[in-house]
Amino acid sequence: MSSHVKQVSKTTDVDERLAALMTNSSAISSLSAAVEGTIGPKGLDCMLVDKFGDVTVTNDGATILDKIDTAHPAAKMLIRAARAQEEEIGDGTTTTTILAAALIAEGVGHVSKGVPVTRVIEGIRQGISDTLSFVASKSTEVSVNDEAVFAVALIAARGNAEIADMVVKAARLIGEETLKSAGFRLADSVVAAEGAQSEVINGMILDKQRASKQMPTAVENPLVLIVDEALEPPQVENEALATESGFARHIAMQEEFRANIQKLIDLGVGFVATAKGIDPVAEELMVDAGILAVRRLSSRDIASLAALTGARTIKRAGLAKSPDELKSFLGVCGRVYEDERLNHIRVVGDSDAKMATVLIGASTREVKDERQRVARDAAGALQAAVSSGIVPGGGAIEIAALRHVQAIRESARGMAAYGIDCVAAALKKPPGCIVANAGLNPLEKVENLIVAQHEAGSHCLGIDCDTGEIADMIANGIFDPTAVKLHALRTAAEIAEAILRINTIIRKRDEGEDG
Repeated sequence: MSSHVKQVSKTTDVDERLAALMTNSSAISSLSAAVEGTIGPKGLDCMLVDKFGDVTVTNDGATILDKIDTAHPAAKMLIRAARAQEEEIGDGTTTTTILAAALIAEGVGHVSKGVPVTRVIEGIRQGISDTLSFVASKSTEVSVNDEAVFAVALIAARGNAEIADMVVKAARLIGEETLKSAGFRLADSVVAAEGAQSEVINGMILDKQRASKQMPTAVENPLVLIVDEALEPPQVENEALATESGFARHIAMQEEFRANIQKLIDLGVGFVATAKGIDPVAEELMVDAGILAVRRLSSRDIASLAALTGARTIKRAGLAKSPDELKSFLGVCGRVYEDERLNHIRVVGDSDAKMATVLIGASTREVKDERQRVARDAAGALQAAVSSGIVPGGGAIEIAALRHVQAIRESARGMAAYGIDCVAAALKKPPGCIVANAGLNPLEKVENLIVAQHEAGSHCLGIDCDTGEIADMIANGIFDPTAVKLHALRTAAEIAEAILRINTIIRKRDEGEDG
């Protein structure tokens, strides 16, 4: 047993206060070290190897944190927080991790010198609050049609212009109103396939095949019906089916079902999508009528298809409605066809459709996965920029915020000032890592940048990672989405406070042990 652990009972170990902080800080620092080398335009890749020898090579912080093998509870807390950042914003997990680790390391340093944890946390809260206000005040609104959104997508796409261009094209097809809606995620519009040609589709891809190979491979300008359950007749229980009246009822329901399918054919329906299976009778009738049908769609696909085509989902019982009533449930699209090589169905919208899919092609599974991750990062960053605005990238806004925090620190009273120092030190860390990954001296370059911003009175100056010179990030087209920065700061502060508050670690007894 290590020297900092005390045995308090047969089943319980307790870490002493400072040892608990040190242990947690060390675990968080290890996570941060795993992703620090990936940040910035010159960031390198990380190779992740599982127990079977399967390899993932990536510089995506979210992927590294998601797949990294750790059993430490503090590290798991940070991973969950970074995952929340990825799910909500779609980018910024590496920045979140680096900021959180720096806040915790600085906080532990002050606590070890005798500063009360509560005072450190108080100062961190004040420093982060002022930083958030400062960053928000420097934000500039952008439209989906502005050139700046391509720059944002290009940075998030690790400089891959093809992917950035496709993401921007998709965003413009979808429209700004949809991009700003709370429930929409542009990253969900990105799919990848081995052997595919990269392209933007004005519609959606269903990872399904035709219900029958005898159905047409394509239908043009079809009326669309979406059935939100199985397309099959009601079933009579086996006991009832054995009786004469039960069998007669079964025959009547079968005939009614046939009549309902014929009704759809007479209405000119060309594409049918169902949430569950399709009865062989309906399948045969649709084959004869030249209808393309797809079955067993997810609820998400059903919702997207309804939004694309304007169709209203209907239950099986609703097919008994009159033809005039059924017309109100039908939608329309430009084309539906099966790509037999890639084994999926493409639904192309009409000229008014506000939907797009970014199809990313690749030669192998490993390349496909990484290109998809890159494209989804670009999509998340672009959407965040349109929704929240942009700030100067390349670490410029962090250094400007650092100067602001240092100014308010002078007016801080009591030991809370040490917590403000933690925020100032943490804000240096992301630009320092960016500079270090470019092969430059972070101490020299960051300090020079602080002076340059002060002398110029500008929050836009940063380090050009190609030349090592100080440059205007806005003029160079280097932007970050405001929401990514704000959310990363909030998340880092929350996880840092949670870790710093842990005074004691108690190993729980197993549930099967006696109390």
